[in-house]
Amino acid sequence: MNFKILGLLLPFGLVACAQVPAKNDVDELGGSAKQVEINLNNLPKQELTAPILFDYLVGEVALQRGYPEIAVKNYLKLAEKTHDHRIAQRATEIALNVRHPYAAEKAVSMWTKFDPESGGANQTAAALLINMGKLDEARPYLEKLIASEETMVDNAFMQLNTLLSRHADKTAVFKLVQHLAEPYPKIPEARFAVSQSAWFAAQFDVALSEMEKALALRPDWEAAAIYQGQILRRNEYADAAEFYQNFIRKYPKSNDTRVAFIRMLMEENNFDQAREQRKLLLKNNLSNADVALAVGLLSMDLNDLDVAETNLKTAIDLGYKDTSLVYFHLAQIYEESQRIELAKDAYLNVTSGGRFLPAQIQYAVLLARQGNLKDARFHIQQLPAASELQATHLILAEAQLLRESGEHQEVFDLLSRGLEKLPNSPEILYDHALAADRVGKFEILEQNLQKLIQLKPDHAHAYNALGYSLAERGERLPEALKLIKRAVELSPGDAFIMDSLGWIYYRMGNIQDGLSYLNQAYATRPDPEIAAHLGEVLWIQGAESDAKRIWQSALKNYPDNEVLLETIERLMP
Repeated sequence: MNFKILGLLLPFGLVACAQVPAKNDVDELGGSAKQVEINLNNLPKQELTAPILFDYLVGEVALQRGYPEIAVKNYLKLAEKTHDHRIAQRATEIALNVRHPYAAEKAVSMWTKFDPESGGANQTAAALLINMGKLDEARPYLEKLIASEETMVDNAFMQLNTLLSRHADKTAVFKLVQHLAEPYPKIPEARFAVSQSAWFAAQFDVALSEMEKALALRPDWEAAAIYQGQILRRNEYADAAEFYQNFIRKYPKSNDTRVAFIRMLMEENNFDQAREQRKLLLKNNLSNADVALAVGLLSMDLNDLDVAETNLKTAIDLGYKDTSLVYFHLAQIYEESQRIELAKDAYLNVTSGGRFLPAQIQYAVLLARQGNLKDARFHIQQLPAASELQATHLILAEAQLLRESGEHQEVFDLLSRGLEKLPNSPEILYDHALAADRVGKFEILEQNLQKLIQLKPDHAHAYNALGYSLAERGERLPEALKLIKRAVELSPGDAFIMDSLGWIYYRMGNIQDGLSYLNQAYATRPDPEIAAHLGEVLWIQGAESDAKRIWQSALKNYPDNEVLLETIERLMP
């Protein structure tokens, strides 16, 4: 059962990626050459009449000229008239691409009816119905797909919960998976799937029982062992530890299980035993590049940087394929140990994968910190951006280099150019608003934040920044309070927003409420700007010694913070 196509259909907003293949591609959908031949030999005996040709041409022309609704309507009419599964398939494809779920449901219903053995039709129907929340309607298609995969039933069950993961009713999903697994009591993957769905549905006893059945059917299965350890840990850490120890004693080459055990020990702060298990992992796998990498990463988490460095280098020497991943972590070790030139070289050796841009940006950061701002900016400017998101990250990274160098006007100018290219980027809008604040362009700040709120009504920090800016300038204070309260509603635990709430109350003369919220913010996060605000309110109240104590504590960790220094200089000249 090929769930790759199903995955592309979920969520429905991504269905444009899922082009339904032609019949010569049916093998990729789990079909066979024999099925293709049968389908071709059983095409409807439909004469190509002028009206049918006309409807076909109208559909294609409408699609090409940007009228998908007309195309969908015509193809649905054609499918109903001809009973041709190819037309129904085309109607399904168009409806999915233009995000018309109900038209797609009608079209795929005809497709499965006209070509009931088509793997592509049944998969598309199952995915679409699941995405629409219609589990009961999807069930017969899933049953048919699993039954048709005689040699790959195990893989089908291993992918099943991924396919169903976005459905909100986890109990309904659990019942569906249970039903689908009933005919396969001796397939360990079926028991695994039931266990997973039971876990998500908070049926923990069932989850444990089913995973035990999976292991009884396949005793050396590491995936099941790891999962069972996690289930056991929910109730009792000692039970999970005992299970892991027994399993790796019986199957000493179970590297993944041992790594899971080590991670659990670290999470429980049992670092000595974690290190013992790390030694055993290395001892049993002296020439294994994957294990060397795993030990290197585990050692970083244990803060054993020398051990981490040695094993990461060993992974490279043993031929670990993704050298970019290894060099990225080596660079972090070099940076942590202040070997900046080695860190720069390692970041430059990250040449591919998802860590490429972060590595190159961090290389530029190190250059800038060494006083080479011009070279750092040039390095970022030369980096390729494969998407708008990557382009946004590069613009923001360059802006941050300038900000750290105190070049606030250049930050504003750079972000202004960025907005010309990406006018609806929430990240650039927000950063540009903050930059506008630093250079005194308050109208632009407000304009950007109002636009950002329109684009993302749940952007808590947009409300907060706008309210805080008004409070700082002493303007429209009731409006500022309303904005900040909205930010608190959206993100109630955010220390910076709580700081803004305390600050606006102080600005409005409500010192007691202001002090209360500022204390909460500082207790949550002792940030230097929160310390500046809390200290100022304490100072105004006459608690000068408390204010000094908070400021001095903040200065130890943030001696160059502008807001903190300005506050202290203004109140203690």
